[in-house]
Amino acid sequence: MTNQPYGGGYGYGAQEPPVTPYQEPPVTPYQQPPVTPYQEPPVTPYQEPPVTPYQQPPVTPYQQPQSQPHAQPQAWPGQAYDDPYDPYADQQDTQQWQGQTWETQMQPPVAAAEETSYLPPQGVAPVQAAEPAPVGGAEPAPEYGPATLAGNSRVTDAQRARAEGRSPVIEPGMQPALLAAVLGLLLAGGAALGTYALLVPLVVLQGVTAAGWFRLNGMWPARQGIALGFLGALVADAAMLVSDRSPGVILGALGVWVLLSLVLQLRSHADPDERMYGLMATVVAAALAIAAGGYLAADADAVVVGAVAVAAAMVVRALPVTTAVSVVIAVAAAAGAGYAVGGMSSDGALMGVGAAVCALIGHRVASYDYPSRFVHFTAGVALPLAAAGPVVYTLGRVFG
Repeated sequence: MTNQPYGGGYGYGAQEPPVTPYQEPPVTPYQQPPVTPYQEPPVTPYQEPPVTPYQQPPVTPYQQPQSQPHAQPQAWPGQAYDDPYDPYADQQDTQQWQGQTWETQMQPPVAAAEETSYLPPQGVAPVQAAEPAPVGGAEPAPEYGPATLAGNSRVTDAQRARAEGRSPVIEPGMQPALLAAVLGLLLAGGAALGTYALLVPLVVLQGVTAAGWFRLNGMWPARQGIALGFLGALVADAAMLVSDRSPGVILGALGVWVLLSLVLQLRSHADPDERMYGLMATVVAAALAIAAGGYLAADADAVVVGAVAVAAAMVVRALPVTTAVSVVIAVAAAAGAGYAVGGMSSDGALMGVGAAVCALIGHRVASYDYPSRFVHFTAGVALPLAAAGPVVYTLGRVFG
């Protein structure tokens, strides 16, 4: 039995446990920690280290070694041994330089070129080097100018002129003159035979003119410009044959080809200066090639007289005489050739003189700026004949 009422727990008649009221925990007030004042550390004064006085080491007196016989080893040439008993031992076997030395402080002044140059002995003629002779018809060696003190002595006159900013003038020579004479005689013979016989050497002249002008201006390769100028000449020739050799076709072809050259140069991606230079070269090459068609528009007799006169003038101009004398003789030879071929008349002589003057101008132009073997055998051959074409047509109409 128990003392608890029936049913146990919190049933009927049970007593509930006492309720303890909630009490908040006590709040402890915040206390700031104490601040310790800053104290500077103590400064220790600097003390210099003690200086130890220098003590000279004791001098040991020299004791002469005991004299003992010994054998000196054999010395090599130029090698010396220190002998304490011989004060001149260092100077006996030491190699000494007795030659002259190069003094870097004072040097004698450099003598002038005239003083150091070689002078042949008086009374003896200097030996001149033989000029190289051409082998197998080849072009002789280029003529070099006088040696200079500043620069390369093996420089041609043309190279020196370009380096100094001058335009070199080198005349084509006898071989291009002979080729020009042959081409002129072919033109004269073709004109005497007929129009189509004249067309063959004329086409050759026009092609060589276009190629020579571009190379004369230092532009190579220039296939597009050469082809354009040569094509203009062929178109002008064909138009003259269709129009019964009307000279107005030449002016029309020139206008069309100038416009075509301008359009092609505008499509180029080169620099503006290079495009302008190419435009001028193309226009002039086409103009010269087309103007050579004056032989086709002229009368046959005028072509014969003019071409023969140009041939004679070119051969005489290449003679080894001074320029002024060769020009005068060339004009006289052209007048004589025109007089003889033109039926012993003054008209033929005047026509020969006019054609020779234009040919000499073309010959002079072919000697400027970039004279080379290729230039001499293209521009030097074609320019004299091409320049004389319009004059042959004009004088043929005047004296016809």
